Amino acid sequence: MTILLLFACVLLLVLINVPIAVALGIVAVVALVAAQGIDTLPNVAIVIYNGATNFPLLAIPLFILAGSIMNASGISRRLIAFASALLGWIRGGLSIVGIGTSLFFAEISGSAVADVAALGSVLIPAMKERGYSKEFSAAVMSSSATLAVIIPPSIPMVLYAVMADTSVVQLFVAGIVPGILGGLGLMGVAYWFARRYNFPVEESFRWSRVRRTFKEAFWAFFLPVIILGSIFGGIVTATEGAAMAVLAALFIGRVIYGELDWNHLKDAIIDGGVQTAVVMLLVATSALLGVYLTEAQVPQRLAAGIMEFTTSKWIVLAILNVLFLVLGLFLHSAAAIILTVPVVLPLVKSVGIDPVHFGLIVTINLGIGQQTPPVASVLMTACSIAKADIWAVTKVNIWFIAVLVAVLLLVTYVPVTGMGLVELFYR
Repeated sequence: MTILLLFACVLLLVLINVPIAVALGIVAVVALVAAQGIDTLPNVAIVIYNGATNFPLLAIPLFILAGSIMNASGISRRLIAFASALLGWIRGGLSIVGIGTSLFFAEISGSAVADVAALGSVLIPAMKERGYSKEFSAAVMSSSATLAVIIPPSIPMVLYAVMADTSVVQLFVAGIVPGILGGLGLMGVAYWFARRYNFPVEESFRWSRVRRTFKEAFWAFFLPVIILGSIFGGIVTATEGAAMAVLAALFIGRVIYGELDWNHLKDAIIDGGVQTAVVMLLVATSALLGVYLTEAQVPQRLAAGIMEFTTSKWIVLAILNVLFLVLGLFLHSAAAIILTVPVVLPLVKSVGIDPVHFGLIVTINLGIGQQTPPVASVLMTACSIAKADIWAVTKVNIWFIAVLVAVLLLVTYVPVTGMGLVELFYR
């Protein structure tokens, strides 16, 4: 009952346009005062400060900044050119190019919103000019951008790893195969649409163009290889890898490509700072709620209540999948992770679910939430670029969402899909 009341209060404040971080802070402070009295207020500032100074959280602003710098350095244009040379010969090739480019860009940005903003601003207008409907164009770029939260480096995965006190590197590895399967599935749906509506073929396949565009985009591919290779190889931590990504992005953007001037860098820093502030304020205020939930033993009571109903981890996973899919309708991924992971983690561990496996499930769930109105931050961004109605786009996007749901079910009930590489390399 306590959990439902807390969630209801937060959702009520969000629905009246109170920022999520502020809503969390208000509810947490009121709950703490009601439980412990007004004497607890002096500790609020300390809890907020400690909640936002966890060392692994430094990876979040660093990956965001690296993605912003690379986007300002012409990286998206080079990736699109290579993907077009590689995939443009397929019917409906421009939509396939969009999905393929998202697979590459996901290895740099870690943010679905950054992905759709960077690539959609180029590809959506191009698709509309070539005769694709604005609804289809927005749906393709929106759904493919979600790959950025499944394929490493993923900002939601970093946040989950901190909340669950588990390995972010293993989470990154777990996301590789599901991310690739999701990309191939989205390409299949796009091709089905292309055959059905006779979308155009962009150009014939030429090895000379593939080689030329690959050379131009070489450093774009080289960056994730170095960063992720160092993280997976145990040479650096995820946080240190994020710092390397920033330095490499600065070097490639300024020295190699020569497109990163001061104005572009300033814009990238401001954009990265704004995105970071949103996430970190959520983390800070959620620490207050975490203190209340811990002292009231809410997670333990929830685990005990569900285990009285069932001890099957498969049924528990089905319940949690429904919970996160519903939360994804109303909350951004960071807020949903912060709100729910500390509450349900004792239940997850008690029924024998691997925290890394569960983290991958949570990430895919919330990636789907980025596509489902009314919140749907990624879908909203794509619709804004395409100048399309969100509900009209959703009618098309439902086919792409079905692919993401299929990946979710596969990861949930065939754990080797995500955990196979983790078991192979780390256990």
